[in-house]
Amino acid sequence: MANAHTVGVAMDFSATSKLALQWTVDNLINRGDQIILITVQPPKSDHTRKELFETTGSPLLPLEELREMNLTKQYGIARDPEVIDILDTVSKTQGAKVVAKVYWGDPREKLCSAVEDLHLDSLVVGSRGLGTIKSVLLGSVSKHVVTNASCPVTVVKGNQSSNSKH
Repeated sequence: MANAHTVGVAMDFSATSKLALQWTVDNLINRGDQIILITVQPPKSDHTRKELFETTGSPLLPLEELREMNLTKQYGIARDPEVIDILDTVSKTQGAKVVAKVYWGDPREKLCSAVEDLHLDSLVVGSRGLGTIKSVLLGSVSKHVVTNASCPVTVVKGNQSSNSKH
């Protein structure tokens, strides 16, 4: 397992972040690798665990806990059956270790910090394709992360007609 990699996947439970997760599983994960699902909650969110972990982010949450309903209240992580199914499958078929980590704040900054904190070998993010004007006004998370993260970053665009492995 000396060649095991740690791959982060930015997850906001949108269609494009789910596509990024599936792309990661299909293209990057090998036996024994670790997937860390990284979610960033808004700084003003009111989750029960925020006060404890606002500055450091949550502890690593194992796949078993991601199945529990109380994570929504505690951390703001949606219990999404599609995401759980993808993670269960890669865990069983590839022997990948699956955990999640929650941060609170600006996704652009927190994702770049997560690369360092979690010693990621690579990070995968979805791109919502906001267009030029919205991207300038709202700021593109994927563009910021590609520019500032200290590891390779893959941006998976939405509206792909098929996965690259097929």
